[in-house]
Amino acid sequence: GIKWMSSLEAKSEDAKDEKPTAEKLERLRREKINRFRHQHRISVQGTDLPDPIATFEQLQEEYKVHPKLMENIQAAGFHVPTPIQMQAIPVMLHGRELLASAPTGSGKTLAFCIPLLTHLKQPRNKGFRALIISPTRELASQTHRELVKLAEGTGFRIHMIHKAAEAAKKFGPKSSKKF
Repeated sequence: GIKWMSSLEAKSEDAKDEKPTAEKLERLRREKINRFRHQHRISVQGTDLPDPIATFEQLQEEYKVHPKLMENIQAAGFHVPTPIQMQAIPVMLHGRELLASAPTGSGKTLAFCIPLLTHLKQPRNKGFRALIISPTRELASQTHRELVKLAEGTGFRIHMIHKAAEAAKKFGPKSSKKF
């Protein structure tokens, strides 16, 4: 027989038969990510940005962050990432450039220390492999403390140099040429 229906019924019938397309799934995923960023007041600019993380465990699952580093993060009392950490860590782990702004005490130091240690992978006896320049001695001390906590048991040696003369005494007179 012939099935009679209105054009509205035909459209709704077609919609029922449609399976979600890859485009539709991607759009839904983007909407979910945008809702997450909005909820956490994360504002981003750029193209092809990595998705933010909701938990530190995602770092090990998605980015293969060293288990000892993950253990040190938990031991230091960090259980849930702050908004700056949620977005900045994945961006840096993807090797992207980043300019981030967040209030004092929001977790910026940890947000760049985790990717730094992850990129270095393991200690090597090749001199200084990373350099962090701080505008104040107080900030340098804070960064040093955080890195020492995070790097505990990994074999990385973390140093703070605040005067060239002290560096020459600590690392030898040729250190300025070597590094």
